[in-house]
Formats: sequence, C-alpha cells, structure tokens
Amino acid sequence: MGKKLPKWRKKPEKCITVERAKELQKAWCDTRTPEIDKCLGFEDTREFYWSVKELKQYLKYVKKESRKQGIKNPGIRVYFGAYPKEECKMDRGYATVFLAPAGAPEGEQGKGGANEPNNYSIAPYNGGGAGNPPFFY
Repeated sequence: MGKKLPKWRKKPEKCITVERAKELQKAWCDTRTPEIDKCLGFEDTREFYWSVKELKQYLKYVKKESRKQGIKNPGIRVYFGAYPKEECKMDRGYATVFLAPAGAPEGEQGKGGANEPNNYSIAPYNGGGAGNPPFFY
C-alpha cells in the first residue's frame, strides 16, 4: 500500500491546470482588455504579485485577529480597485487589487463561504507589484 501524504503536501482540491489558467486569462484578455484599454487610453495592468512570505504573513495576521473575534474560519475576498491618477506615473489611474478579510463568529450573520460578510475591523492588504507591460499567463 502507498504511503499517505501529509496534508501540507497534497494539492488543494480547487487547484486548476495550467491550461485552464491560460484559457481563463485569454478569455479575460479577449473580452475585456481591449475595451478597458480603449476607454482608458493606455494598457492597464491585469496581474499582481506578492511573495509567498508576504501572503503568509498577512494570512497569519487575519487568522490571529479573526480568532480574537471568535471567527474560526475567516475568508479572504479579492477586490478590484484603481489608484487615483494623481498617484500614478504619467497621470494614469492604474488598476490594483486588494485582499479583504471576511467572516463572522459562528451563529452570527455569516452563512459560510462566499456569503460571509466583510470584516471591516481587520485591515485590507494592498501593495502588490504588477508587470509593465502586464505579464500574460
């Protein structure tokens, strides 16, 4: 019989193939970027980067602060945003994304999963880098 892998070595069930990721990125680029870039008058970013170390540090912070509030299984939402053009090079309001903690103590507002409310008492996370021009997946 095969040896059972430790939980940390198993691929999470929501992982997708590289091919599927490329398909999703192509669909975004084909159906959205031409209109967005035309409207803005420049090529906007569509990918963002954080190191694993940064993400682990933020997730640890969210977990710790959530636990203090009685939230056992917090979640993270990813929101699109845009910087004010005055803050950007060449007076352009580039796109960004930020991570927002979500979750409620058991028995309160939350229904679990994507229906959990935002947790406005924990700071959101921003400041990822982006390729210029954007990287294709």
